[in-house]
Amino acid sequence: MKIGIVAPANTANPQMVAPLMAYAALAYPEVELVFHPQCWESDGHFAGPDARRAAAFLEFANDPAFAAIWFARGGYGSNRILAQVMPQLNDAARRKKYVGYSDMGFMLGALYARRIGRVAHGPMPTDILRSSGGDATVARALGWIARDERQGLEPGLGKRPAAAFNLAILGALIGTPWLPDLTDHELLIEEVSEPMYNIDRLLFTMANATQLRGVAGVRLGAVTSVKENTPAWNEPLAVMIQRWCRDMGVPFLGQAEVGHTQTNRVVPFGLI
Repeated sequence: MKIGIVAPANTANPQMVAPLMAYAALAYPEVELVFHPQCWESDGHFAGPDARRAAAFLEFANDPAFAAIWFARGGYGSNRILAQVMPQLNDAARRKKYVGYSDMGFMLGALYARRIGRVAHGPMPTDILRSSGGDATVARALGWIARDERQGLEPGLGKRPAAAFNLAILGALIGTPWLPDLTDHELLIEEVSEPMYNIDRLLFTMANATQLRGVAGVRLGAVTSVKENTPAWNEPLAVMIQRWCRDMGVPFLGQAEVGHTQTNRVVPFGLI
């Protein structure tokens, strides 16, 4: 199985290649990982200009030799190429799996909205570089991609269709044609590097978005590296999320093992 690795947003770290290749060869010998040269390019904030990143994604996504696209890392930028790439995806692209998280939620959401391939919020190649246990983290994604393994999936899945997003990315998708119809879905959210006041603001947007009317409920993943709030925020996150779920008119369904963490698990969009 050939898995194509592209970077539709930021430049990837080349230090990931050796440990990732070594681990995959040992644990998933049937897998051939192919990094697109575009992964290492740089154009200011991005891994090459928009046109270059779009072309690299289309090259691998439309190639029937690849069974899956594994996004190298997150970082702002994939949203800038959605209008260019989505109309150009072919039948081969529709048969692939796509895995990533963070800002790659833009791409996952747009693909799922158009029922292109099987998409999942899950660990990316860059996670092999985590300080400890990076191999176990990427194994969750590789296991689902290569073997449809279930042990790396978020353990609460199965009763309803689901989708997972970084909260800031979800907020940016609301009001656009790239947000999929999440009626009857469990919505899993996570966040990183935001102050509590902005998390509250993003939850306000989620709770009042007409496009999210009809979700079955909300689950909260990891909220990490929270920036200091001055003055101090006086409402616990557990209280905040339940308050906004009440305003949204949906149940708070509890915790989820997703996020910018080493324990980030795989959430295939839809029913598993």
